[in-house]
Amino acid sequence: MLIGNVGKEPEIRYYEADQAVATFPLATTEKGYTLANGTVVPDRTEWHNIVLWRGLAKIAERYIHKGDKLFIEGKIRSRSYDDPKGARRYVTEIIGENMELLSPKPQNMVQEQQPSQQDDSQTPF
Repeated sequence: MLIGNVGKEPEIRYYEADQAVATFPLATTEKGYTLANGTVVPDRTEWHNIVLWRGLAKIAERYIHKGDKLFIEGKIRSRSYDDPKGARRYVTEIIGENMELLSPKPQNMVQEQQPSQQDDSQTPF
């Protein structure tokens, strides 16, 4: 489980039969503290590579933006590949299985979802 902020706009790719995958970095921060002897331990930020598949990827495409705060639950996966120069590269990713958007909705989005009073008064029943 991770709670953090999205580092950049999600990258969305579509593959066979309208299926999607979203990737983006998520920053989590462990707050700093001061030891009894006065030593200051600063905040520590870790960056995580998040991968979302299918329905979660489509939600990410519509609703997740840089700076948003998210709760992500998933599995850690490591993989390796050879880069164009032939060097072996290692990647650790979080494969998201559950996600919750923690950032408040923008004000204009809230207003669009509320029906106007004029529309309610015109209802035939």
